[in-house]
Amino acid sequence: MPKVALYNQGGSQVGDVELNEAVFGIEPNEHVLHEAVVMQRANLRQGTHKVKGRSEVAGGGRKPWRQKGTGRARQGSIRSPQWVGGGTVFGPTPRSYSYKLPKKVRRLALQSAFSQKVVEESVIVLEDLTIETPKTKEVANILKGLNAEKAIFVTANANETLELSANNIPNVSVKTVEQVNVLDLLMHDKLILTKEAAEKAGEVLA
Repeated sequence: MPKVALYNQGGSQVGDVELNEAVFGIEPNEHVLHEAVVMQRANLRQGTHKVKGRSEVAGGGRKPWRQKGTGRARQGSIRSPQWVGGGTVFGPTPRSYSYKLPKKVRRLALQSAFSQKVVEESVIVLEDLTIETPKTKEVANILKGLNAEKAIFVTANANETLELSANNIPNVSVKTVEQVNVLDLLMHDKLILTKEAAEKAGEVLA
């Protein structure tokens, strides 16, 4: 079982904690991680792109000149695609880019992301995380004590006080075990877990 240091809120090591090997100790699967990231980035796309086809461009109702006898090529409308100001052929239309990977693949991707953090020695487990009132300075002090700048906090349950306190700090986010995803984990340098969240992740994702 992988073993990582256990810290208190002040940034002092108070012991060690063993993590679930099925979640934090597997060999990271790079292909599955790539698939998960591509899927998530595709799902974030709005897909609101739009151009006008020849039936949607204003004007062009009249034939510009007669069919025969002018010496010029025959034309039916000044809004045909070959004309400047004409419609676009096969242009983008609004659509959804989202798709889903199989459940087992998504789970393996999360396990690989957690294990990758352990391999990189980027996992910090906190004995407890208590913030009485929303205060940015408190979270900033915790990060400073743990020597972490670009970090993601993962808690066992929703912690509104922590979320509000971390809101104004750039490159810092707060997620629960259920909310955390592969892109979040890979985008942040440090993964800060509460001891309770580490245990819950080991049970839920194993």
